[in-house]
Amino acid sequence: MVSSISKTSHNTNPSKSSTDWSVDSWRNKEAYQMPVYNDQEKLADAERILSRQSPLVFAGECRELHNELAKASEGKGFLIMGGDCAESFDEFNVNHVRDTFKVILQMALILTYGAAIPITKVGRMAGQFAKPRSDPFEIRNGIKLPSYRGDIVNGEQFTKDARENDPYRMIAAYHQSSQTLNILRAFATGGFADINRLHAWNLDFVKKTEPGSKYRIMAEKVDESLRFMKAIGVDISDSKFKQTSFYTAHECLLLPYEQALTRIDSTTDKWYDCSSHMLWVGERTRQLDAAHLEFVRGIENPLGVKISDKCSPDDLLKLLDIINPENVPGRVTLITRMSAEKLRNHLPILIKAVQKEGRKVLWISDPVHGNTIKTESGYKTRPFDAIRAELRAFFDVHAEMGTHPGGMHIEMTGEDVTECIGGSVDSISEADLSKRYNTYCDPRLNGMQSLELAFLVGDRMRKGKGLPPLV
Repeated sequence: MVSSISKTSHNTNPSKSSTDWSVDSWRNKEAYQMPVYNDQEKLADAERILSRQSPLVFAGECRELHNELAKASEGKGFLIMGGDCAESFDEFNVNHVRDTFKVILQMALILTYGAAIPITKVGRMAGQFAKPRSDPFEIRNGIKLPSYRGDIVNGEQFTKDARENDPYRMIAAYHQSSQTLNILRAFATGGFADINRLHAWNLDFVKKTEPGSKYRIMAEKVDESLRFMKAIGVDISDSKFKQTSFYTAHECLLLPYEQALTRIDSTTDKWYDCSSHMLWVGERTRQLDAAHLEFVRGIENPLGVKISDKCSPDDLLKLLDIINPENVPGRVTLITRMSAEKLRNHLPILIKAVQKEGRKVLWISDPVHGNTIKTESGYKTRPFDAIRAELRAFFDVHAEMGTHPGGMHIEMTGEDVTECIGGSVDSISEADLSKRYNTYCDPRLNGMQSLELAFLVGDRMRKGKGLPPLV
C-alpha cells in the first residue's frame, strides 16, 4: 500500500496482501488523465458488455513474455517495442498491421544478427488507442471542445458530437484489437515469419534506400548461414525457424476498459489484464498514491513505467516498492524518455539508486518522446538526429555504469510517412512534412528510418563485443 511506504527505507520484500487490493480498488484513488463521461449509465453498460467478452490475450502468453524479459534484465536479451502513437478506427486494415509487423521483424533480425542475443518483439498494437492530454480542452476560433483522447474515447473531428466522450467506443476498440491480434498471430505462426522468407520482409519503398540495401546484404549473409546449417544436418524446417513469438503492449490509461478485461487465471488463481500481454504506466499517470499504479500493482502482467528526468531516485524506489515488492526479475521495465543531455545527467543517478538497492529491472530507451518539437508551419515532428543522440547517450551511460542497455521503445510505422525530419538517406526536411503526414497523434518514424535506427543500435552492440560493423 502507498501509505505503508517509508520515506527513508525501501523494503525489497514486503508481503503483498490479497485483502488490500481488488480489481476495482483503483476507484478509491485519484485517477489522472481520465475522460469524464456524461452518462454514467452508458459507461456502466459498456463495462458490463466488455466484462462478458473473451480475453484478448491469455495468462500463459503473459508468463512467456515475463520469462523473456527476465532474461533480458540479466543481459541475456534485448526488447524492441514499436508501433503507432495511437491506433485509429479509420486507418485499420490488414496491410497496415502487416507492414508494421514486417519492419519489427527486420529490426529484430538486424539486432539478433548484430548482437547475437535473443530479441523480444512487442508491438504497440491491439489496444494502443487512448492518449493522455496536457489540456482537457481544445480551443479553435473561439470554440472550446473536449480534447481528442484517442478513438477509444472520442472522435478526432472538431465537432461537438465527435468530441463527446462515448463509452461504447471501448467496445469498438475491443473488437478491432481482437482482429489485430488474429492478424498478428497468423503472421507470427502461419509461415510469414519464416526465416527463409527474410528477403520478402523488405518493404517496397525501403528496398532502394541505403538501409534497405544494407538489410539485403545482411540477409544474404543470413541465407549463407542457413545453407551451411542445412548442409551439416540442422533441420531449418523446424518451427523455431518458421515461427516467432510476438507480443502486444499499450499504455494502461483508460482504467474502466482495463478493469473490464481483467480476469482470474484458472491455473494460478491470479489476476491478469487480458487486454494485452504487457502494459505500461505513462509519465503523467505514475503518481505514487493514484489510481493507475494502484490498478497495475495487483495484476500479474509484465509492467512498464515511463521515466523522465522529473523522477527522483527516492520516487523511483517507492514506485518499485508498489508494483514489484517481491523484486521479481522481468516484472518491471523502466522506459527512459529524457532527451540526450538530460539523460546523460540524470540516468546515472537513477541507475545508481536501483543498483544500490539490488532492484531487478529492465532498462530500455524511449528516444522519441523527449525529442518532440513544433515547426514554424505548425507540424509536430521529431528530429532523427536527436533520437539517435538519445539512444547513443543511453548506451554510453549503461557502458559507464556497467549495466545492460536492454531495449528500445519507438513510435513507428511500416508506411512511407513523412512525419519525423532527418535520417541519413533521403532525409526528410520540414518542407517534406506535409507530403505524407498521416498520424492521428504524434509523429512516427517510417520504415526506412526505423531500419536505420536498428543498424545503428546493432553496430553499437557489436562494438561493445569487439565485433566489426554489421555491413
